[in-house]
Amino acid sequence: MGLMSGKRGVIFGVANDKSIAWGTAQKLHEHGAELAFTYLNEALEKRVRPLAESLGSEIILPCDVTSDEQIEAVFAELEKRWGKIDFVVHSVAFANRDDLKNPFSQTSRDGFRLAMDISAYSLIPMVRYAAPLMSEGGSVVTMTYLGAVRAVPQYNVMGVAKAALESSVRYLAAEFGEKNIRVNAVSAGPIKTLAASGIGDFKKKLHVMEERSPLKRTVTQEEVGNSALYLLSDLASGVTGEVHYVDGGFSIVAG
Repeated sequence: MGLMSGKRGVIFGVANDKSIAWGTAQKLHEHGAELAFTYLNEALEKRVRPLAESLGSEIILPCDVTSDEQIEAVFAELEKRWGKIDFVVHSVAFANRDDLKNPFSQTSRDGFRLAMDISAYSLIPMVRYAAPLMSEGGSVVTMTYLGAVRAVPQYNVMGVAKAALESSVRYLAAEFGEKNIRVNAVSAGPIKTLAASGIGDFKKKLHVMEERSPLKRTVTQEEVGNSALYLLSDLASGVTGEVHYVDGGFSIVAG
C-alpha cells in the first residue's frame, strides 16, 4: 500500500519529462495515486498526453490558467468523472523573456500583470473550484523558489510573482483550514527545466548552487517529488501554510 493509495488528484503544469511537475507525478503514481493532467495548447498536448498515459491517466484536459472558465471546467469534469478529489498540484509559472532579461525597474506593466496572473493568481481559482470536491479534506501544493524571499539576479519579476504566490498560500491555508484542506508550497533549488531556460545565466546559478550549498550539488526532480508527496500525503496532515525548502541548503548560504 502506497502513501497515496485510493487518492485522486490533478496536476497542472507538466510541460515535458524534465518538468518538476512530472517528477511529482511519478512519485504520486509510484505511491498509488490516480492522476489527471492538464495541458495549455495542442503543442504541449503532444508532450503531455504520452507522459500522462504512461502513468495510466485517462483524464487529460486542456486548461489555460488565465481563464477562470477553463479552470472551472477542469474541476467540473473531475467531479463528473470522479465525484471528489484529494489533491491538486499547481506547478505553473510564466514571465515574458524581456522582463526576466532586462533590469527589474524596466519591467513592463503588462509583463508584471501577466507574470502575476499566471504564476500567482492562478492558484486562487484552482483552490476555489477544487474545494467543493474535497468533501473529506484535501491537500494543495504549489511550486516556488528562493527568489520569492531574496533578490536573485535575473529572476526579477518572477521573484515578485513567487512572493505573491507564497503569500497566497498562507491566506488560502487560513481560509480553508477549517475544511481540512491544506495548502503548502515546495521551494525547489535550480533544476534544468523548460521554464528555467528563460532565466539568464541559469548555468551559472547551477554552478553557484553546487559550490555553496551544504550538499555541494543541485537537487533532483525526484527529490522535489518526494517533498511534494510528503505534503500531499497524510504524513503532513498537520502541515499547512508552509513553504518546504528542498534546495540542497542553498537558502542557508545564498546572499
